[in-house]
Amino acid sequence: MSFFGVSGMYYSGESLGEHRIVLAEDSNLFSSMVSKRLKELFDVDVIVCRDYEDLQFAVENASFSPALAISNINLPGAENGEALGYLIEMSVPTIVFTGSFQESTREAILAKDIVDYVIKDSVFAVDMLAESVCRFLTNQKHHVLIVDDSPTARAVLTTQLRRYNFRTSSAESGAAALEILKNNPDIALVITDYNMPDIDGFELTRRIRAAHGPHQLRIIGVSSSTNRLLSARFLKAGGNDFVVRPFVNEEFYCRVNQNLDTLTKIRTLSAKTKIPA
Repeated sequence: MSFFGVSGMYYSGESLGEHRIVLAEDSNLFSSMVSKRLKELFDVDVIVCRDYEDLQFAVENASFSPALAISNINLPGAENGEALGYLIEMSVPTIVFTGSFQESTREAILAKDIVDYVIKDSVFAVDMLAESVCRFLTNQKHHVLIVDDSPTARAVLTTQLRRYNFRTSSAESGAAALEILKNNPDIALVITDYNMPDIDGFELTRRIRAAHGPHQLRIIGVSSSTNRLLSARFLKAGGNDFVVRPFVNEEFYCRVNQNLDTLTKIRTLSAKTKIPA
């Protein structure tokens, strides 16, 4: 099956029907639209929960835990957002699908470590939700290497990427990163800090590019420096993107997705034209 997402994602692979998805939505219209679209695109059967009691029963009385939940902020029986807290407490990855959204709402839901949120404000809302679902269920195929000499920075990025269901490895130095790359040829993306004591981000990028072309591996540089020339220097060294800390979570996830989408398209084209990987 093939799927083209609203933001440029392309998925071509097996049915995702082995995954169990719970939809907490009291609107008949939206629950019907979402269920039908996910079944049509990915062969996924959705368990619809109309209220908080239904949601608790679906999560706690199943033979295996849901791979993902899609939830409105407010449900009958949980009018103050208790459903999101419950899903996070039960360790169920959750995408929020909501029609009410303000800056304060964004801060509140992101504080709950959700996977993503989609706003019901356009004709593309259901397709954007489908793309978010597809990304989460297929992100596991992507292996990301995080390179930073700061343990805190590595931990933050690792936690964030694993929340999105990526496989991750981490390195505390450029030398360690090169060794990990040598032993893990499936790494598709490297996210590297600029300022490191042994090999800085520029030199690490150059060394990676000597062995791995942009059709094999993508590189995103990160830095908290206010020097605006860093991004240009990084791209000239062979990087594909650059993000300044502190970054907005949504922007960071979009940058990661865009780079992996590009890599997927290049690999698909290479396979069709039999260009060596």
